[in-house]
Amino acid sequence: MTTPAFQTINTVFDARHSCRAFLPDAVPRDVIEQIVATAQKVPSWCNCQPWQLIVTTPPQTQAVADLLYAASEDGMHAPDIEFPEKYNGIYRARRAECGYQLYDAVGIAKGDRAASTLQMRENYRLFGAPHLALITAPVEQGPYGMMDCGGFISAFTLVAQSLGVASIAQAALAGYAPLLRAHFDIPQDRHILCGISFGYADPAHPINQFRTSRADPDQVIDWR
Repeated sequence: MTTPAFQTINTVFDARHSCRAFLPDAVPRDVIEQIVATAQKVPSWCNCQPWQLIVTTPPQTQAVADLLYAASEDGMHAPDIEFPEKYNGIYRARRAECGYQLYDAVGIAKGDRAASTLQMRENYRLFGAPHLALITAPVEQGPYGMMDCGGFISAFTLVAQSLGVASIAQAALAGYAPLLRAHFDIPQDRHILCGISFGYADPAHPINQFRTSRADPDQVIDWR
């Protein structure tokens, strides 16, 4: 079964990817507002819409990137929400596959830890994106508030893609929650969840050429 609406949304899903090299051109403010307004149509518990965004524009984005990159040299991590303890089985395999594809795209040999560390730190340069959307959630809403924000984050990236705006959701930034909290004066009653770096993709950069795979439905559905 298919419909024109399904074909359109499936095309957007197919086109969306985690962009890791951006052009410097800023996205017009009205386009950013359009992305947010449409993404906010996702469901949330009792329609609470718990997400709040801090959106940077040039040159503020570069200032944040410089701050994060300098901090990343020490490798400190202090997220508001604990990062995954570990990845086992198929989850570990999928994570490894993504990593190998990424490093292969930019010519980093397996086992070259110095080069892979430098590439990893590009997270903190925001991959050259002109904009950052920092996502926070109310502490009092707990895991369900964070789950609602996850829906919004996915919607943001898809709506952006439909308007020709590339993006990447970055949990890595949340590892520097104290630094970001101080820089943006974020109150303690909000968890810093992640950032979304966004802008226009650099189509010539090799790191934007690979695509990750997705599990077949029979791998994730338990029919009863």
